[in-house]
Amino acid sequence: MFKPVSNREAVPGADLIDIVVDGQSMRVPRHTTLAAALLGANVHTFRHTPVSGAPRGPLCMMGVCFDCLVEVDGVPNRQACMCEVEPGMRVHLPTGARALEGKK
Repeated sequence: MFKPVSNREAVPGADLIDIVVDGQSMRVPRHTTLAAALLGANVHTFRHTPVSGAPRGPLCMMGVCFDCLVEVDGVPNRQACMCEVEPGMRVHLPTGARALEGKK
């Protein structure tokens, strides 16, 4: 469905910034959404569903479907298609159900 392109091709002449995704440093174009930056870096699975573990990634790219939920700087359930990348951003790609606060 999507043709992989390098981040430089995705936004010609764009300044690149560093973000960290699951402990791995990535250089992505400034002024792009996190979803677009991750897709440009060849990351297609953003999370796995809690029940079946099925992989999910961006579908609508406009905040309607919630398939691109990730953890950003410790905040869970952020829509990657709705947040712009920032230098030093730390992203975690979740698997399964999220732990409830105060529960073990």
